[in-house]
Parts: sequence; C-alpha cells; structure tokens
Amino acid sequence: MKRMAFLLVAVASVAGVVAFMAPVAGHADKQAAPIFVTEIPPGYRDWRLISVAHEEGNLNSFAAVLGNDVAIKAYREGKRPFPDGTIIAALHYGHVPSEENNRVFGRVQSFVAGSPTNIQFMVKDSAKYAATDGWGFAHFKDGKPADEAFMKPCFPCHEQAKASDLVFTRYAP
Repeated sequence: MKRMAFLLVAVASVAGVVAFMAPVAGHADKQAAPIFVTEIPPGYRDWRLISVAHEEGNLNSFAAVLGNDVAIKAYREGKRPFPDGTIIAALHYGHVPSEENNRVFGRVQSFVAGSPTNIQFMVKDSAKYAATDGWGFAHFKDGKPADEAFMKPCFPCHEQAKASDLVFTRYAP
C-alpha cells in the first residue's frame, strides 16, 4: 500500500510540475519569437534575379529583386504559397541620369543606379513568423536593421497581396 501511495504522489507531483511549466514555456516561446528579421542573410548578393522594380514618389528608386534557390524554384514552378526557406531580397538604389549615355542619345533619357538606399528581405518560416502569415520582414540601411516601430507597417501592407502569398514581385524570367 505504501508503494502505491508513493507512486500516486510521484505521478501527481510530475503532473503538477508539467502543468505548471507548460504555460510558462508557451509564454516564453511567444515572447522569444522574433517578429522581424534582424540579420542580413549570408550570400544574398549571389542569388538570382527575380525582377527589377522602379518606385516613384517619395522613394524614387530602382531595385534589383533577388531570390535564393528556394524562391527561384517556387517562382519557376508557380508554387504558392511559397515554401519555408524562401528568401526574397530587394536591393534599392536612388537613380541618377547617365551623362555618358545621354550624350549618345542627344537628350536626357537614360538613368542608372545611384547610391544604395536600403536592402529589404522577406523570409518564409511558417513556424517562426506564424503571426505574420509565415513571413519575416527586414529593412537594413547602411547594414543596420530598422527598429520595430519602423517595421510595423510591413505586414499590414503586404497582407493586401494575400493572393500572391504577400509577395508583390512578379517573376520576370
């Protein structure tokens, strides 16, 4: 009988500890999960071109939109939603007239990339970024990540492109 009582107390104790720790662990994981990407993915300059972009207005920039191998494969196969591991980079530059080209054309009509303005990334990880439909967003200026306040509008803006898994860029083969 003593053994049975001891066993019941032991099982109850373990169950109590597990029940007590489970909410704490869940809470800690939620708090620890980053909302935004804070490190530049290595090797992004060697990725393939997805497309180019020209934004006017306040941005007034050119961008080369690059993708890692997972992104390129998904684009080529038309796979949506994008699989985990997809990373898309947008390298933004101001643009300036090309004096050399414009001399040849005889008028101002040619523009080239000027100074870099920022780099942005979208990283697909359904578990890590579950709160933002599986995407982590990043913005780097001079190699430094933007703060959380700057990043808050990213998901609400991209959420408008739900039909294309939050990605605005079309593939230009």
